[in-house]
Amino acid sequence: MMYFVKTNPTPSIVEQIIDLRYEVLRKPWNQTRQSATDDLEEITVNAYIEKNGEIIACGRLQNNGNDIGQIRYMAVNPAFQGKGLGKLILAKLEDKAKDLQLNTIELQARENALEFYKSQGYSVKETSFKLWDIIQHYLMIKHL
Repeated sequence: MMYFVKTNPTPSIVEQIIDLRYEVLRKPWNQTRQSATDDLEEITVNAYIEKNGEIIACGRLQNNGNDIGQIRYMAVNPAFQGKGLGKLILAKLEDKAKDLQLNTIELQARENALEFYKSQGYSVKETSFKLWDIIQHYLMIKHL
């Protein structure tokens, strides 16, 4: 099956993207749906993959200034993990970062995602924070 990454979602698609983020990144730790979004949705690049009208993978790029982009909220529906969808989302967001003339991407990777990001050319800059005192995160960086 061929998957295509889309950007520029409609407001209703953004709601579905937030639903996927919530299901994958927040609900397992009893966090709120509101914790899966912020007030930057309108000015960021949301990339997503849809199958049969359902959002199955997503990620977001925000411009943090000083030619630095940040990737956040990467999520893949568990039923579709291991099929390369995260790589497709990441590649699309990196292309968008280049379009925006950003030269560095940062992200906060959960411990279980470190090897994935390393395989995509990111390196660990430092151990950063522990989300909800449970999930260790690492600041990773990639120069475009």
